Amino acid sequence: MTVTTRLLTVDDAAEMAEQLRANREFLAPWDPDRSDEYFTEAGQRRVLADMLRQHSSGSALPHAIVENGRILGRIALTNIARGPFLSGTLGYWVAHEANGRGVATAAVARIVGLAFTDLGLHRVEAGTLVNNIGSQRVLENNKFQRYGLAPRYLWIAGAWRDHVLFQRLADD
Repeated sequence: MTVTTRLLTVDDAAEMAEQLRANREFLAPWDPDRSDEYFTEAGQRRVLADMLRQHSSGSALPHAIVENGRILGRIALTNIARGPFLSGTLGYWVAHEANGRGVATAAVARIVGLAFTDLGLHRVEAGTLVNNIGSQRVLENNKFQRYGLAPRYLWIAGAWRDHVLFQRLADD
């Protein structure tokens, strides 16, 4: 298994839309409600263009998760803050076929490495639904520490859902 990440481009829209359509049901319990348009190539072109604008401004690092040349998910560091905070928020998903094989763990390791070296951040945070044990393991395998519970944190799958909060510090 050769897993890496790379900066997304708008040219990834067709492949990203294809993966999202194929994994719509698999990802639905963990995702916000999405319009049908989100799962189209045009919808993904808009999403990716927005992420790349954020990247250009220094507030995001949007990457494709790639195994053997094929996109199997997306990982992004968003809400990148400079100044005394030097922090970012991590989010990711992988296709059902990649689930449980270490793909997400490898992608998180790569992005955390970039966050602390290339971006010079002090802290990376992430949140998971309380019942998303797989994602919690990915974070724990990457030395993230659980530090709290956020009640009704995000609107996911049609309701306000509690999230377990994690962080990793550069000097951990």
